[in-house]
Amino acid sequence: MSGLELFAAVLGVTAVWLTVKQNPWCWPIGLVMVLLYTWVFFEVKLYSDMLLQVVYAGLQLYGWWQWTRAGEVKQGRKVTRLGVQSILLSLGVGALGSLLLGAAMAHWTDAAQPWLDAALTGFSLVAQMWMAQKRLQCWPLWIVVDVIFVGLFLYKGLYLTAALYALFTVIAVQGWREWRADPALRA
Repeated sequence: MSGLELFAAVLGVTAVWLTVKQNPWCWPIGLVMVLLYTWVFFEVKLYSDMLLQVVYAGLQLYGWWQWTRAGEVKQGRKVTRLGVQSILLSLGVGALGSLLLGAAMAHWTDAAQPWLDAALTGFSLVAQMWMAQKRLQCWPLWIVVDVIFVGLFLYKGLYLTAALYALFTVIAVQGWREWRADPALRA
């Protein structure tokens, strides 16, 4: 565990908790966290996760814009549900991206876990996009992805990050509960 990993973890907990509370400050705090984790994952040869953090940086900016500018100028985006067709399409894109990234990592790098890391990356991108759009289904997907990430990080000796993702899992359960009760879903 490094000081960098510890600081990134604290920022991560803060960002995810603010997301549950639908506070747009989750996005700039999350941006700093993902930039720090880019280096952490590079050091342990989780290259797909490293690339994921770079993409997350862009998605942090997208989410911040979505939550503060979408719809009416001051109102922001409301929590919504995805239809079955949209869910299946998004998960299909995540699976395809996982396979392509996994093949690239297995073939061209010395990645520690090329296929698992790529799959977690692909489906994390789907969950992150859904979260930026305030789709209720982001939370169950995050729960599954975070549980698997815990195992990967334990295997790689990133014990603090494993604990962080275990906490992310608990927070995601709370996010799912809170967003399901959001008045926007009853309108």
